[in-house]
Amino acid sequence: MTVPGVVVCRTGTANLASVIAALRRAGAAPRTSHSADDIRTASHVVLPGVGTFGAAMDTLRSTGTDDALKQRIESGRPLLAICVGFQLLCRTSEESPDAVGLGLIDDRVTRFPDGVRVPQFGWNSLAPGSGCRTLVAGHAYFANSYRLERAPRGWRAAMADHGGPFVAALERDALVACQFHPELSGSWGAALIGRWLAMPC
Repeated sequence: MTVPGVVVCRTGTANLASVIAALRRAGAAPRTSHSADDIRTASHVVLPGVGTFGAAMDTLRSTGTDDALKQRIESGRPLLAICVGFQLLCRTSEESPDAVGLGLIDDRVTRFPDGVRVPQFGWNSLAPGSGCRTLVAGHAYFANSYRLERAPRGWRAAMADHGGPFVAALERDALVACQFHPELSGSWGAALIGRWLAMPC
């Protein structure tokens, strides 16, 4: 069954081809947009990854989609945030010290510690905490140098480990935020996308 109205938000930095292909394989009909009205009214929205925190936030602010994303999240409507898209939910990032994120998570994204491979490229396992519904145990593909160290209060979290524990994904209402790339995570990632698409808008 095709899910109508799936919008992939243009951040100016992301490679959208793999995200769009994964959504189509899941039965959705995605389109890209940097329109604040589209972000507000679409049934489902994807905030994709790749690129830097500061550059992505500059694009969101210049198009007015930052406020539209906040309104969407606060109203509990479906949003899938991926990689840097996940990090943009936070207040700040060590990657772009002068940039201010969406601030829905009052914490700072920090670089992985010395002594481990940075960036983390490859597969890692997820351990969902109690209460997780969309997030299940499995292995996902990561490509990141920065991470959120602690799960924020009021969110359900899945954790992973790379030089110490970090937040692999979060969920709250119809928001699923993944530090990994579900679109590159094989059948496990495809199933996660399918569960998110099935959420009512």
